[in-house]
Amino acid sequence: MLWMGFRLRIWCSTLPGQPEVGFRQYAGYVDVDVKNGRSLFYYFVEAEKDPDQKPLALWLNGGPGCSSIGGGAFTELGPFFPSGDGRGLRRNSMSWNRASNLLFVESPAGVGWSYSNTTSDYTTGDAKTGTDNCEPPNYVSLNLSNTEIFLSISWYEKFPEFKSRELFLTGESYAGHYIPQLAEVLLDHNAQSTDFKFNIKGVAIGNPLLRLDRDVPATYEFFWSHGMISDEIGLKIMNECDFDDYTFANPHNVTDTCNDAISQANSIIGDYINSYDVILDVCYPSIVNQELRLRKMATKMSVGVDVCMTYERRFYLNLPEVQKALHANRTKLPYRWFMCSDVLNYSYTDGNINILPILKKIIQNHIPVWVFSGDQDSVVPLLGSRTLVRELAQDLEFKITVPYGAWFHKGQVGGWATEYGNLLTFATVRAAAHMVPYAQPSRALHLFSSFVRGRRLPNTTHIPMDD
Repeated sequence: MLWMGFRLRIWCSTLPGQPEVGFRQYAGYVDVDVKNGRSLFYYFVEAEKDPDQKPLALWLNGGPGCSSIGGGAFTELGPFFPSGDGRGLRRNSMSWNRASNLLFVESPAGVGWSYSNTTSDYTTGDAKTGTDNCEPPNYVSLNLSNTEIFLSISWYEKFPEFKSRELFLTGESYAGHYIPQLAEVLLDHNAQSTDFKFNIKGVAIGNPLLRLDRDVPATYEFFWSHGMISDEIGLKIMNECDFDDYTFANPHNVTDTCNDAISQANSIIGDYINSYDVILDVCYPSIVNQELRLRKMATKMSVGVDVCMTYERRFYLNLPEVQKALHANRTKLPYRWFMCSDVLNYSYTDGNINILPILKKIIQNHIPVWVFSGDQDSVVPLLGSRTLVRELAQDLEFKITVPYGAWFHKGQVGGWATEYGNLLTFATVRAAAHMVPYAQPSRALHLFSSFVRGRRLPNTTHIPMDD
């Protein structure tokens, strides 16, 4: 069932095994480079209620090279999760479309169902540039990445009613690079344009990679502080490892003693801990894959979280009937859908870029920035992010406007937060993972709702306490 709307936007009336809902959803492609045959796949979900009155939030996953459809849309904050048998969907009652219209993009080309007919497009990085023959004159001088062309030129042509709508840019992990860089380009456009301007109202990034030489040592500090490595190894790493020169290109430009200590730490952690959420159990994929083939319920629960959802998601998104309903894989790609791309040749040295100056520029344009961290993530732990946010505030000469303290949700501590200069917020989400909405959906929705409504996280609770 298809509905052909304005400017060929395609409505997905239902997806296989989807529960009935009252909002509309769209999916399809936007051609960002006709000459090279480069197209990005998107999934757009209207707000559950009053979509005409709600803002637009763009969500990007990181990687680099991982899918926002598989991550954000069908595992974290979208309206549906895969069912245990991998052949249907169940409703996510804490979807962020309760607070906003949601747009998910698989970017760059080579991620998920986004593709290019030009092989060289798969060699890419943070600063990959492109042009589009349809771009208006005021875009000519801008360096535009795949995502920027997608949003600034093509998607708004399909959905023109959102051109003036409030826009929030959100994402997690390596989107700590994508989202600030996207915001910077859109702000540069606004400064040059005498016509259309993006109505950017906020930037929020979760467990983001901001500065590699600070985020990496935080991992080993996290291991030590959570009792996952010994005092001896923890002290050896802290004393022998100088991470100031740490880069993706040459991560081992440290002493042999340091390398030995890091190897010991990684060996002790092993494969039986989910580094993205250290309190969750791990899923055993061989068992799950067998159960999925046999159409058995494969859901495995750990503190209320389906730890095997990633396998159920991959199974569901590779069903031919699902791809047909999503208008996906229109070129019949010679590989299956995977969460993170195997075809990209991504410039991993771009991970060395310090994002703090870009965040500073965004804030100086009076755009609020929220950095939030699930406190059970050892990959990009809050220990590094919190320090970097404080240093950014000092660089901006911001004073503390909300002292560091607990914020509350449903009468319980949702996490801890602080605010600087009314424009920079750091917040943790208690018992959340690297993928915050996946592990703590209710607390994550509360945080996101506060962000898009311009409200501070509540620092009091009205639940009476016993004497």
